[in-house]
Amino acid sequence: MATRSFDVIVIGAGPGGYVAAIRAAQLGKKVVIVEREHLGGICLNWGCIPTKALLRSAEVFHLFHRAKEFGLKVEKPDFDFDAVIKRSRGVAKQLSSGIGHLMKKNKVEVVMGQARLAGKGRVTVATDKGTEDLQAPAIILATGARARSLPGMEPDGDLIWSYRHALQPPRMPKDLLVIGSGAIGIEFASFFNTMGAKVTVVEVADRILPIEDAEVSAFAKKQFVKQGMTIHEGAKVALTKGNGSVTARIEAGGKTEDKVFDTVISAVGIVGNVEDLGLEEAGVKVERTHVVTDEFCRTGVEGLYAIGDVAGAPWLAHKASHEGVMVAELIAGQHVHPLKPGSIAGCTYCQPQVASVGFTEARAKELGFEVKVGRFPFIGNGKAIALGEPEGFIKTVFDAKTGELLGAHMVGAEVTELIQGYIVGRSLETTEAELMETVFPHPTLSEMMHESVLDAYGRALHF
Repeated sequence: MATRSFDVIVIGAGPGGYVAAIRAAQLGKKVVIVEREHLGGICLNWGCIPTKALLRSAEVFHLFHRAKEFGLKVEKPDFDFDAVIKRSRGVAKQLSSGIGHLMKKNKVEVVMGQARLAGKGRVTVATDKGTEDLQAPAIILATGARARSLPGMEPDGDLIWSYRHALQPPRMPKDLLVIGSGAIGIEFASFFNTMGAKVTVVEVADRILPIEDAEVSAFAKKQFVKQGMTIHEGAKVALTKGNGSVTARIEAGGKTEDKVFDTVISAVGIVGNVEDLGLEEAGVKVERTHVVTDEFCRTGVEGLYAIGDVAGAPWLAHKASHEGVMVAELIAGQHVHPLKPGSIAGCTYCQPQVASVGFTEARAKELGFEVKVGRFPFIGNGKAIALGEPEGFIKTVFDAKTGELLGAHMVGAEVTELIQGYIVGRSLETTEAELMETVFPHPTLSEMMHESVLDAYGRALHF
């Protein structure tokens, strides 16, 4: 088969790859994208989107049980577990199909198969019809990552689940152990707990949600325990499979106990998809399963870039998409700005939601900043009380010398939507003075953002 030529080859059609392809095509490049499984990658098919669909079902179910608070009557709320899962898969399928439409609209050719680097500017693709040879002066690696598997905790889809198994579960768990309390672990813990499972969370770090501000972690833990979860921090766990159950030996707080579970979800991090790509032969440097790049996503091999999860933390879809746009514009000869990791927000869709951007208070102090810290509770906000969501707070961290917003940390209802206000503020290099002078609409949850800034300077009005 003859070699086909393009301007850009993108390997991987997740939120980094497909966005890079679209932007390159917009800039007049002839683009081909290679995907071995599903357009949309993990995010649309097995990650961000279907989990949010599940969590929405859980949120509505939770509100059913609170109907009396709102003057409503709901008799014996119940759920159809299969229908909940079916809705989630339908949402994922709808969005994945939409990526195919976007590729056609932007005249990006799609090749389904396993790609491998085959020399400078060359890629071979093993498809179900044979091997295709592609060439281009620019190649973008966007192969993503997958769940990390620890010895003795390998997912089998029956007793031990990965996130994929948890999205298409063979049953509704009764006694569930979740190993790992990052975003993935806590979201599944929150979903299954709300739906009625008895949930235990084990975290090896000294607190759950370990990358979040310590105050947020402590508040979230308090809420999860109130909801019925059992949480072990600074813990070690070993599993023994039985007939239809798993016995977990949990060491925490100087105590060791054996507990029996019918289901375990392993959420202990991810590893980059770097195998079978020909990276070593191409001279690409890989460290701890991630491709090493500079601030412009260049691998050090001419014409070869790596974006998204395969290029390392933070492992977030929006980071991958931004890098995809940046690299496409760089290839097209445009002037680009490198991504600022400190302006990338993290969002966790548990109940209550958690969102943050920039430095935690502790990290800011470690870096030598003199800080001013403001806080404002949901209980002081009229909209939060009207919504029946008075639990949570917003915390802001400022540089005491310059007024720069160093970080913002939130826990409570809809904070994953609120956080973008602070992201924009950081991107525009806003100071506390400008935030104070901004008029926030009333009644909204966003007023708490204003009050938190005011509180950092001793000017809070409503608490």
